[in-house]
Amino acid sequence: MEIGVPKETKDQEFRVGLSPASVRVLKENGHAIFVQTQAGVGSGFTDEDYIAAGGEIVATQDSAWNRELVVKVKEPQEAEYKFLQKGQILFTYLHLAADRKLTEHLIDCGTCAIAYETVEQPGANKLPLLSPMSIIAGRLSVQFGARFLERQQGGRGVLLGGVPGVKPGKVVILGGGVVGTEAAKIAVGMGAIVQILDVNVERLSYLETLFGSRVELLYSNSAHIEAAVKEADLLVGAVLVPGRRAPILVSRELVQKMRPGSVIVDVAVDQGGCVETLRTTSHTNPVYIEEGVVHYGVPNMPGAVPWTATQALNNSTLPYVVQLANLGIKALDVNSALAKGVNVNNHRLVHPAVQEVFPDLVN
Repeated sequence: MEIGVPKETKDQEFRVGLSPASVRVLKENGHAIFVQTQAGVGSGFTDEDYIAAGGEIVATQDSAWNRELVVKVKEPQEAEYKFLQKGQILFTYLHLAADRKLTEHLIDCGTCAIAYETVEQPGANKLPLLSPMSIIAGRLSVQFGARFLERQQGGRGVLLGGVPGVKPGKVVILGGGVVGTEAAKIAVGMGAIVQILDVNVERLSYLETLFGSRVELLYSNSAHIEAAVKEADLLVGAVLVPGRRAPILVSRELVQKMRPGSVIVDVAVDQGGCVETLRTTSHTNPVYIEEGVVHYGVPNMPGAVPWTATQALNNSTLPYVVQLANLGIKALDVNSALAKGVNVNNHRLVHPAVQEVFPDLVN
């Protein structure tokens, strides 16, 4: 099969769909891999690295896109819509619940669009291709949050770890899944006061075995959310409803009650965000101040650490890419996890969660 690897075009997105090591595996399986020139440079991979692995370097976007299977990291940008075509398999993060325009175009063009974030292992509600980036985003959320708490960045001037004689900052995390757990690890490591709120009591029990008394674990309801958010120096949105838009848990009215210069980092922004005042930002312009609070809404946070993120992503995606390359669309018949990843196919919106978001697009 011919496999295309375009250079990412999202703002400051330096990850790449396939690493040279992955290209080598695919080449050993008898496939031809066409990598757009400079596609891997941001992740530390040169064109020569891809050539040595058995890939072919192509000069244009079109040459990388015009293949049977296209492997990316982020959803196609508007300038890339023209490359999508019927009979093509697209394998990437999509987050369609927050992007009606892309959803409509994928339906119109007939591409088989498989989203990393909805590939789901049966019986366990595990999202194997979302997990590695969730780990990175969770850890980065506190790293970035600590930075934007600095006074020069518009924040309150709070050091999360505090110092002897001065209390540490408080980190409130909405959601105790992978993102929330990883955020808590970093926040605890910095010496912050940490609270996690979640609706899953079993998950809270697990987190107690992980953190003990170092993290306060609360059942997530409106009263607990309001009390916690008002006192937060850093609020991390870590809510995930697979395939669906994130629920709004923090209203504008509640944001108004936060201390001026507090920081919100909403990792759920690529699914619409769980904070009413949060809107999408970019690595170039990552924050804005609204209601006196610093808001960070970059949807491709792991793109800030592409050397780590690309390799972590490929470790998880490669087995699925190999299966798609070897079997084509028939891979969906033999791999139920991969089949659950299909969002759009043959001019139809097929993923149940995305159908609930756009019922008028279901035919």
